[in-house]
Amino acid sequence: MKKVFFIAVLAVFGVTATQAQEVRLGAKGGVNFSSFSGDGFDAFDDPEGRTSFHIGAFAEIPLSERFSIQPEVLYSGQGFDLISREGADDTEVQLDYINVPVMAKVYIVEGLYAEAGPQIGFNVKSEIDTDPDDVDSGDVTIDEDVINDVDFSVGVGAGYQFNNGLFLNARYNFGLTDVFNNEDLLIDSDAKNSVFAVSAGYSF
Repeated sequence: MKKVFFIAVLAVFGVTATQAQEVRLGAKGGVNFSSFSGDGFDAFDDPEGRTSFHIGAFAEIPLSERFSIQPEVLYSGQGFDLISREGADDTEVQLDYINVPVMAKVYIVEGLYAEAGPQIGFNVKSEIDTDPDDVDSGDVTIDEDVINDVDFSVGVGAGYQFNNGLFLNARYNFGLTDVFNNEDLLIDSDAKNSVFAVSAGYSF
């Protein structure tokens, strides 16, 4: 799995970088509001979105005055929450990924752009936290066979690039593949990742 991830990163950044003269590198981070979509999510009781974070780097490769390609590598906290019930603690399902999106960006007017593109994610953390507010509480690791290692999704979004290099961005990623490996579940679930992300960053 690690070999596949590094090959994907090298391919995305290496190949595209050779096709552009003015590659702009940068860093970004922000807040994730994640949940699941699909009928299989109904199998969970009272689900709510998980609020987490993402952070990473990108390379924007201009192909024309208004069009560019932007590959990224992001650490992304995803999953969902279960609301506490009487006599029970909150429960947070923590599914974290290394995501590699490749976004096509179109500048509508100066600074303002729309974007869309595919994303591949590699699951690096699968835990259930029965008390997210207590940093000393013990996390329960989910069996690695239950969560699919690779996640495919599509992202759409928009943003604004300031002249000083700062930018703001909002993006929604909707999953295309099942989060759970149904062969190892007692329930049939076609739940897919659903993430709304708000970012801020800087390009050099």
